[in-house]
Amino acid sequence: MPTQSSPPPSPSPQARPLTVLHLVQPVDGGVARVVTDLVRAQTAAGLRVLVGCPPGGQLADGARAAGAEVHTWRAGRSPGPALPAEVIGAARLIRRVRPDLLHAHSAKAGLAGRIAVRGSVPTVFQPHAWSFDAVGGATAALALRWERFGARWAARVLCVSESERRAGATEGITARWSVIRNGVDLGHFRPAHPDREQDRDRARAGLPLPAALRGDGPLAVCVGRLCPQKGQDILLRAWPEVLGTVPGARLALVGDGPDAERLRRAAPPGVFLAGAAADIRPWLRAADLVVLPSRWEGMALAPLEAMACGRAVLVSDVSGARESLPSGQGRLCLVPPEDPTALAKALGRLLAEPRLLAELGEQAQQHARTEFDVRRTTDAVTGLYHELLGRPRPLNQERISR
Repeated sequence: MPTQSSPPPSPSPQARPLTVLHLVQPVDGGVARVVTDLVRAQTAAGLRVLVGCPPGGQLADGARAAGAEVHTWRAGRSPGPALPAEVIGAARLIRRVRPDLLHAHSAKAGLAGRIAVRGSVPTVFQPHAWSFDAVGGATAALALRWERFGARWAARVLCVSESERRAGATEGITARWSVIRNGVDLGHFRPAHPDREQDRDRARAGLPLPAALRGDGPLAVCVGRLCPQKGQDILLRAWPEVLGTVPGARLALVGDGPDAERLRRAAPPGVFLAGAAADIRPWLRAADLVVLPSRWEGMALAPLEAMACGRAVLVSDVSGARESLPSGQGRLCLVPPEDPTALAKALGRLLAEPRLLAELGEQAQQHARTEFDVRRTTDAVTGLYHELLGRPRPLNQERISR
């Protein structure tokens, strides 16, 4: 009689590819770029990578092109009456795709994702800046209470800077912490020409600057979503005083967002709102100085990208800022947040000294290449997943050492 063959054995958990679901609400800006970088690296490392995010914006297309399975998760930026539906939607997605690990990015995904699984799936929560910094009054107090409570449902709270971790701990959040600093693609963000002046001049020649801004004066560039967090309104309040010190100075705001029209109406002479740019490298290379006067951050990407392109940066002293800068530059390149007078003085001092800017830019480029390679960041995050799941890393996965 013929014998009936036994079904093949199921692959052991060690043999199956690790499945990670990135649950993300912001579909543009720095969070979207961080997630896309993680997707690209994790797919290349053999993980099965899924992304749940709202439709629209850059994230879905970018993550799909990087190798992720993209699923629609409908969620708004702010908490509100839609939160129960957002939690239910997250729970349904998680049940359907059955990830080994949930990686929730930013406040809304961290809120909905942790409530949806309540620790039943190993969860990494990455704030990308604390929710209670983004609001005030009773809303901030409620956000802080949630972060203190919700930390119990995260196998690890992953911060992008030591100062972000310290800020959470200082506010009474008791968590299992990891700190993995942001990084940038150093092959993508670099000078286009070895000579700094030629690099700058070639970049400027290709930009859509209006005739009034095509002079020889120094150009400051601010790259970021046009919203209260990034502080462009503070920069515009500072700019008239900058012109009193450096009359030929010009300023370009690169980005789009909810404050675009309000900032356009408030813009003084010498300021150009460029809108969103598919590729920000020409703007970074065209700048004499890149400025980001944020009200809060975890660790902003734009200054890292500017430094990798060989440009000096001026940033507000929020989480991640001091850790971003080369040693010794804090005295010149950090200003208190929400202080237009201090910002104007620092801008005027730097824009009036082209040799100093060139020296700071050279230091910044070397610092970025040494400290902020995105391969090191993505390698460390993937290593964290294996640690949390008790899985050894496959031997064929490349490790990026310091």
